[in-house]
Amino acid sequence: MTFEIAVVLGIIILAVILFVTERFSIDTVAILTMVLFMLTGILTPAEGFAGFSNAATITVASMFVISSAIFKSGALSSVGAALTRIGRKNYLLCLLSLMLISGGLSAFINDTAVVALLMPVMIQVSQDIKVSPSKLLIPLSFGALMGGVCTLIGTSTNILVSGIAEAQGVAPLEMFDFTPAGIWFLLVGVLYMFFIGRHLLPNRKLATDLTENFDLGEYLTELVLLPESPSVGVPLKDSGLVQHLDIEVMQVTRHKEKIQVFPSLILRANDVLKVRCGVEKLKKLKEEKGIKLKSERRFRDEDLRINDSKLFEAIITPNSYLEGKTLKELNFRAYNYGASVLAIRHRDEIVHEKPTHVKLSSGDVLLIAADPYQAQKLRQNEDILIISQTERSPYNYSKIIPVMAISVGVVAAAALDLVPIVLSALVGVVLLILTRCIRVEEAYKAIDWKVVFMLAGVLSMGAALQKTGAAKLLADFLIEWVGGYGPHALLSVFFFITFMTTNFMSNNATAALLAPIAIVTAEELGVNHRPFLMAVAYAASLSFMTPMGYQTNTMIYGPGNYRFSDYLKVGTPLNLILWLLASLIIPLFFPL
Repeated sequence: MTFEIAVVLGIIILAVILFVTERFSIDTVAILTMVLFMLTGILTPAEGFAGFSNAATITVASMFVISSAIFKSGALSSVGAALTRIGRKNYLLCLLSLMLISGGLSAFINDTAVVALLMPVMIQVSQDIKVSPSKLLIPLSFGALMGGVCTLIGTSTNILVSGIAEAQGVAPLEMFDFTPAGIWFLLVGVLYMFFIGRHLLPNRKLATDLTENFDLGEYLTELVLLPESPSVGVPLKDSGLVQHLDIEVMQVTRHKEKIQVFPSLILRANDVLKVRCGVEKLKKLKEEKGIKLKSERRFRDEDLRINDSKLFEAIITPNSYLEGKTLKELNFRAYNYGASVLAIRHRDEIVHEKPTHVKLSSGDVLLIAADPYQAQKLRQNEDILIISQTERSPYNYSKIIPVMAISVGVVAAAALDLVPIVLSALVGVVLLILTRCIRVEEAYKAIDWKVVFMLAGVLSMGAALQKTGAAKLLADFLIEWVGGYGPHALLSVFFFITFMTTNFMSNNATAALLAPIAIVTAEELGVNHRPFLMAVAYAASLSFMTPMGYQTNTMIYGPGNYRFSDYLKVGTPLNLILWLLASLIIPLFFPL
């Protein structure tokens, strides 16, 4: 144990703590780790910043653009329509088809995009067949995760492990190296969900409308502004109702006509206001001068409609700009042309009181009142995803053919070893832009820059572990601990440690930490590197036990009305089954 190794392990332990506690965003922690390695002299600036030019980082960024182009072309719209038809016929057939289709798509398209495409469809199907969304969304996420491990481009983790291998002087992983074992993981996972997992899925109450789903009825009240009210003749945003009582006005009815609410609306005598407030504020309203309570009945969705206004559910997408901010800080209502957030499903609770003060997290579900124009603007906002009403992407035949041809070309060129995957993916992006299948601005928006910065940052961990000998120290410890049982046992331990760690820490950070140790361990044992690298790559993406283990698990948490225990109940047996399966089949496909 040298001083340098101690510094490296200290920085990595700090990073792991920050990753697990989620005190800061994942990309922030990754960049902080990289900076600390450079400040302490462990890495030179050239070594520290090498992650930004690494083939893995560039490939992942390119694949985001290609996935977005496929999505925007409407080429996948028929998939949603097919699942809708199947779902209306038979739940079990729908479950089976859902997992196979999401798995098949995720092998070539970013799994987050696949879940974003299919989640609104499955929520609509659940309403049609009177089945709780909780019976469909975990299978959707799990299918996407298992499909993602079937190819090199199926998940950023596979690309990252390949990049780490190449940086350490080991042959990079090929496009379909993952496929043989990956298909086994997918098929066994589908069979588990079909015969066992579906019985463990929760059966949450299927709400008849969104106000019921968000327990909103008790918090909506109608009141009349009497002529003596201090709020009469005052803009809504400056009225005592908003300034002093902090009440959200959802609707104004004047002379039996519903008026669109906006901050500068001048209130008048005898206006009927539909407001959202809790029990305590309701008591204060009863004591307020110039206010008469007209109704305290439970409201339904139709009571909130203003002209064409409707209620929508929208989810905060992974790595959204909205994460860590409040609606008040974002000035959400003004920015979204008057669309109003009525409630927030935040993890296991529903927030009605002061939802504008809640710090938003990935996976939070917003209940939004919006007219068609506002809803269209919300759909164009890539930081949130409308999930309560499906809107199929229109077919664009002028784009579908070139987009699919270019995408197939990217995969084929890499699979046939004509060019490295980083080059074929980058050429694909250039061709998509030149053929106007995607605009330059859309390409920039399609790239998840948080993931790119996170990858660049975590790659420095592997470099520091390798350079200082920390990877060798940890490998020697594992060999001393388990090596006596043989390389097969050590391979199994690597898979177990990886999938357990990735359930509580970023899958990419887990892979960046363990892949260098796996390489050195294989070298110390005098066996093939490939099975150890594959064990880390597979296990880092097969994360089923927690909602924070993978982005797609987080995305379905709120819409499925899940609890943390649901993931443990359904995901733990699956993780253990796949661990045992991996211990048997990885050495078969990748001999030690």
